[in-house]
Amino acid sequence: MILKTFRWAFAVTALGLAAGVLYDGWTAFGVVAILAVLEISLSFDNAVVNAGILKKMNTFWQTIFLTVGVLIAVFGMRLVFPVVIVAITAKLNPYDAVQLALTDKDRYEQLVTDAHPAIAAFGGMFLLMIFLDFIFEDRDIKWLAWLERPLAKLGKVDMLSVCIALVVLLITAFTFATHAHQHGGAHADKAQTVLISGISGLITYLVVGGLSGYFENRLEDEEEREEAQRSDGTGSPVKLAGQAAFFMFLYLEVLDASFSFDGVIGAFAITNDIVLMALGLGIGAMYVRSLTVYLVRQGTLDDYVYLEHGAHYAIGALAVILMVTIQYQINEIITGLVGVVLIGWSFWSSVRRNRQLAATEGASETDSVPVP
Repeated sequence: MILKTFRWAFAVTALGLAAGVLYDGWTAFGVVAILAVLEISLSFDNAVVNAGILKKMNTFWQTIFLTVGVLIAVFGMRLVFPVVIVAITAKLNPYDAVQLALTDKDRYEQLVTDAHPAIAAFGGMFLLMIFLDFIFEDRDIKWLAWLERPLAKLGKVDMLSVCIALVVLLITAFTFATHAHQHGGAHADKAQTVLISGISGLITYLVVGGLSGYFENRLEDEEEREEAQRSDGTGSPVKLAGQAAFFMFLYLEVLDASFSFDGVIGAFAITNDIVLMALGLGIGAMYVRSLTVYLVRQGTLDDYVYLEHGAHYAIGALAVILMVTIQYQINEIITGLVGVVLIGWSFWSSVRRNRQLAATEGASETDSVPVP
């Protein structure tokens, strides 16, 4: 099962490392390997959240996620996205941006760094909305019950998550503008960019998430109607399922894009070579996707029920970190460790819960055995 699920990841690893050696020798081999590990460590929570969405799709769409989705993730976010950011920031055409990335790597890195506030605001708001919508929903299974119960009650207030997200964005933009003004106003104009980018991230979440939820609910209603009537019906369930799966797939891609921001930015701490960056982060992205499918097919989220909670708390932490990095620098190791610790904690809590349930069931069976 592991070999079957991860075979493409292993193949991409071999090809990516070999391409690194051919490109710039054994030093490049080491850089590509480090970048791959960085991407995996930063995106493990991404795999858990993706698995929660992907398990609703059929095998066909899971395969699309692993093939077409990977092309979007690797070439779109890890290669094209940094070039597009540079092209927009420096007002260059795409060809000149690529030339700049290959010939003047220091200038290229500086332009991407200058664009970081806009990137962080967009990704931070998108991820923050995911976290807020999760913790404000009343769930049967609660991990940190002392926190999740009162938050679920607060979640009954309409649009509360949107209001909180906008307040966070306003505070962030105001703080950024104030700091820029105190230091000569060098970045005062970027406060407006942060505000616009953050609102764009919020709108993207509402549109894509709303469409995904709409078609998913339509599909569930259609299935319930068919089951109740035991008839063919007048709708087109196959087409509806395709629509629902397509928008969930679109939601997954935007989610992956938001998760990849920290990996792309963090990669510049290791190298500013766009080719090595694409190779290393691409390998990592492939493992994250394979891990997502593995979690779905093994039913891991059903067995370890708190994993999804831990991943969403990690998303919340990452959203806060992204917003903070608009103004202050945070080491990528801290970013990665926060997610790993939260997911590890939730996994351990799930194991402990399963043991307690098993012990309780064992005791019940023992009590129910009749005495001869």
